[in-house]
Amino acid sequence: MVDHRSGMPPVEERLTYRGWCVAESLLLVGSAFLFSSMLFGWIASSDGGLSPSAVGAGTVGILAMAAGLLMHPTTRPFSFATWVVASVALALIRPDWFLEFLGKPSKQWLTPLIQIAMLGMGATLTLADFARILKMPHGIAIGMLLQFGIMPLLGFSLAKAFQLPAEIAAGVILVGSCPGGVASNVITFLAGGDVAFSVTLTACSTLLSPLMTPWWMNTLAGKLIPVPVMAMMQQILWTVLAPVAAGLVISVLMQYAPRYKAIVDRWMTRLAMAAICIVCAIIAADSQSSLKQVGLALLVVVLLHNNLGYLLGYWGARLSGMPETQCRTIAIEVGLQNGGMAAALANHPLKSAAAAVAPALFAPIMNVSGSILAMYWRKRPIAPNAPDSTAT
Repeated sequence: MVDHRSGMPPVEERLTYRGWCVAESLLLVGSAFLFSSMLFGWIASSDGGLSPSAVGAGTVGILAMAAGLLMHPTTRPFSFATWVVASVALALIRPDWFLEFLGKPSKQWLTPLIQIAMLGMGATLTLADFARILKMPHGIAIGMLLQFGIMPLLGFSLAKAFQLPAEIAAGVILVGSCPGGVASNVITFLAGGDVAFSVTLTACSTLLSPLMTPWWMNTLAGKLIPVPVMAMMQQILWTVLAPVAAGLVISVLMQYAPRYKAIVDRWMTRLAMAAICIVCAIIAADSQSSLKQVGLALLVVVLLHNNLGYLLGYWGARLSGMPETQCRTIAIEVGLQNGGMAAALANHPLKSAAAAVAPALFAPIMNVSGSILAMYWRKRPIAPNAPDSTAT
């Protein structure tokens, strides 16, 4: 129903919407505050951790906030960030719950879980997403240059500046060398960015990852740890590209069954998000001791890596003459990395639990920071008649 005098929804509806926006902000910031407080306390405590009651109360609080975000369509898309945070917090408190499954070490399930997440990503793609490369080659080229130019070098510089241990530093570089994360499309939608452009950027960076990720790792981290380039390339093809291709086939086939396409898309997305939460929990549980040793320094590095990625991605696109909507999209794409893929590669072929610590921290931090950035930009929409390059 619309107020015909103003062309806007009735006052009651506007107030309800604003109320849910306020609730969304409070819940997101609250979950970020609880998680950071627990993490700082857990790392800084000399006896190995916070009291069970304090950590349990914090985790219940985060879970309650995640459930609260699910209660309304306005806030529901933001709930994924809090579920990731809750998964990591729970894994740090009770790592024994996540270290073994069906009689096998949980690390052995990382590859299948990443494949499920990538299958879900592939199922959201269409052939039009790849055809878009030919329609906007300049924008795609700028996006790929910033994606694979900023994050690997930024990770290397931060790891060196903070003098992180070799394997931990290699993990930071690994995160930076991976393609854009699967959550970037959702965050772009929430931020009012160019979703179609975001989907194509994610697809392109994923397709380039079998070449770019091993190359950057060998170039920047080869002196820190052994980097089996060919094994890494094969692992990316098997873990990432094969399931994405399978998901794309499913998406194409669903075009002939439109009645079921929405249902399949919804459940594939949920399955992918659940897989990412489990991956983050397994990594956090397995990396607990390493995180305890270098936690505070690594936490600062991950925060800088993530947020400088947004900043440099945005201004790199602005200086390249990209429209504001696409500048925001590229900023999100650069700042959000595929932490799950980084964790899987740290497990195999790098076989380094310490290298998986950075992905364990990066995943929850980037989802919360990305959601907060999306909230900020959504409240500052680009005016339809304003010059696109001047919006901020």
